[in-house]
Amino acid sequence: MAVPKKRTGASAQGHRRSNWKATKPATTTCSKCGAIVLAHTVCTECGYYKGKPASIKHEDYNAEAVETKPAKKTTKKEEVVVEKAEETKEEAKAEEVSEEKDAE
Repeated sequence: MAVPKKRTGASAQGHRRSNWKATKPATTTCSKCGAIVLAHTVCTECGYYKGKPASIKHEDYNAEAVETKPAKKTTKKEEVVVEKAEETKEEAKAEEVSEEKDAE
């Protein structure tokens, strides 16, 4: 393993660390309530994001109205496989019921 021959001086260490500056987070003001909010986040005061209710905090929030991705289109082959799987489940349930009746 490599070991330094000499100790790093304070000046060299300071020059290396000169780029360790902290940056301010980007903030904006909420369009509804005017509170200071981190950029690209939901307002913690009123629950709005880009002028629309996006949090449970707001009374206009509707979970069903939130935009979701459209369902994946299935192919005919996939539909056949799903139907067969459903049929086998129904058959298994029918067999269980008949076995229970026989056991009684």
